[in-house]
Amino acid sequence: MTFKDLISSRILFSFILIPFFLMPVSLVGQTRDKGSFWPNTEWGAEDQAGASNRIIPQKVMDALSLATTGKVYELGQVYEEGMPLFGNRSYSMILPSKGEPGGDNKIIGNDEFLATQIGQVGTQFDGLGHIGQELVMENGTTERVFYNGYTAREMDSYSGLRKLGIEHVKPIITRGILIDIAGFKNTDRLPNSYEVTVEDVLGALQRQGIKETDIKAGDALLFRYGWSTLWQKPDDYNTNPPGIGIAVARWAAEKKVTMVGSDSWCTEVIPNPGEGLAFPVHQELMMKNGIFNLENMCFDELMEDDINEFLFIVTTIRFKGATGSPVRPIAIR
Repeated sequence: MTFKDLISSRILFSFILIPFFLMPVSLVGQTRDKGSFWPNTEWGAEDQAGASNRIIPQKVMDALSLATTGKVYELGQVYEEGMPLFGNRSYSMILPSKGEPGGDNKIIGNDEFLATQIGQVGTQFDGLGHIGQELVMENGTTERVFYNGYTAREMDSYSGLRKLGIEHVKPIITRGILIDIAGFKNTDRLPNSYEVTVEDVLGALQRQGIKETDIKAGDALLFRYGWSTLWQKPDDYNTNPPGIGIAVARWAAEKKVTMVGSDSWCTEVIPNPGEGLAFPVHQELMMKNGIFNLENMCFDELMEDDINEFLFIVTTIRFKGATGSPVRPIAIR
């Protein structure tokens, strides 16, 4: 199977069958006995909130201090038919018939019916139940494992995830940092399949007057590739976007950020330069570190005002058992 075949597969996000990429754990046993086949997270063996636990009251108060003018910036795309969609995902909205006016006051109204993969289209927030990995255990059996050692056997049900559903994500009100990779590379848009390196990230931060040591636990790092300029051209937008590589993902994990985001549909480089690897950055961030990923953003408004540090707010819709959520991310200065 070619990578092109793989990337268009309906089941890519359900069954990722790649080697366990340098995960420093001992794969022993088949139960959720923490300390056997999966390390404890810093938030305990039963945690389902991941890095949103880093949004503590002091973090919120520090972030609020960044809003000095009250100007609000939209960082998300409009949900609409014709927007770029990954693989065979779909989006369709219809307005059912309105019926007859009611009451003496002849009230009328509208509602809508929306059919879509609600958490995985448009500006989308990837939850911790979205990405996992099939592992071969020491006893020869296999387990499909997600964040904090939760297995598909524990999680799966026809009506939604029993563990790691999006309802467990805490509201994210934090300091946002826009890292303008395209600007650092002196281009409006990075080329197809360009892997953003740690050196690129540090160079972009330096250009923006931000020290690496300025990045604090709980921050949100948002990467600008210039890819949103292709939003109205779905075929081009969906074809081999640039993005961060696994080295940047590990760097972000070391910084203990709450989330990353980007103006592409996957945040990571496609295809990955590592032979045979499919979406390893997703695994590194979410499965291994509980760090969230926000895709299909737009930073045009921030760029117009040359803003790269701001109060960042994004909250998920609490669809019980969902793998992700539509969101309306905003920046405030």
